[in-house]
Amino acid sequence: MQNQSTEIRHDWQLTEILQLFTLPFNELIFKAQTLHRHYFNPNEIQLSSLLNIKTGKCSEDCAYCSQSAHFKTALESEPLMPTEAIVAAAKQAKAKGATRFCMGAAWRSPKIKDFTQLLEVIIAIKQLELETCMTLGMLNATQAQQLKAAGLDYYNHNLDTSSDYYKNIVTTHSYQERLDTLAEVQKANIKLCCGGIIGMGESVEDRADLLRHLANLPKHPESVPINLLIPIAGTPLENSQAVDSFDLVRCIAVARILMPTSYVRLSAGRSEMADTLQALCFLAGANSIFYGDKLLTTNNAEITHDKQLLDRLGLNSTVQ
Repeated sequence: MQNQSTEIRHDWQLTEILQLFTLPFNELIFKAQTLHRHYFNPNEIQLSSLLNIKTGKCSEDCAYCSQSAHFKTALESEPLMPTEAIVAAAKQAKAKGATRFCMGAAWRSPKIKDFTQLLEVIIAIKQLELETCMTLGMLNATQAQQLKAAGLDYYNHNLDTSSDYYKNIVTTHSYQERLDTLAEVQKANIKLCCGGIIGMGESVEDRADLLRHLANLPKHPESVPINLLIPIAGTPLENSQAVDSFDLVRCIAVARILMPTSYVRLSAGRSEMADTLQALCFLAGANSIFYGDKLLTTNNAEITHDKQLLDRLGLNSTVQ
């Protein structure tokens, strides 16, 4: 194991990352917290709000997702929301303390007929002095450049898991297609929000390989969401076993060590986490959360509870 360093690397080997995962817990947390303090104020948390602007009927078969047209879930599909409704939701999110407004649409890739509206939405929300983020599926170069021109700050496109395990989660597109979209986003100089999900039956090696892919991108994602699977009835992963809490913390700590300048976001699954577990995740290097009562289709921690938790921990919200 190399000595602690603040060097930003893009050449991580899988064996090195697996060594981090197997460190004694206290040593791993110390390494992560030391790097975290070098690059960030350890008492600041970035708040993002997430809105599903188009729901269901997605042609992809992601095994964790209630929005896939391949699965029979209780989710009701909804078309793309009107611009006015999206902007109103953004205003409400800002009033409640969010500094970034994230919008998700269940598509393989954006439809031509909807793209003009999406650009208008970005322009309108930027006027509210909020950061903007969208997740719209796969993009081509022209789409990425148009989103950038409209003022989009972040684009979310998660890798989900390792390249080897991906075929067990999705069959309607390839891992390389995901990587191609990441490349187009970074070429367009849009900040990248890219992470994964743990608890889908993957191994520690798969988690390490996911983080290796992210850390070895030409530029680290500015935001790295670590999602805990929420099993949803009707999806292939509805009976997945719960992840050990310390495994989640380890994953966050390793992400912090590999990508020390990135915001590491504690994402899906927070509504099921005890306050003590969330505090341990913050200690391990998580410094961003989704803020609001709902994520794309699942419940999130209540805003009032989040405020109380941040106050109890002496943590302040911040604008990136």
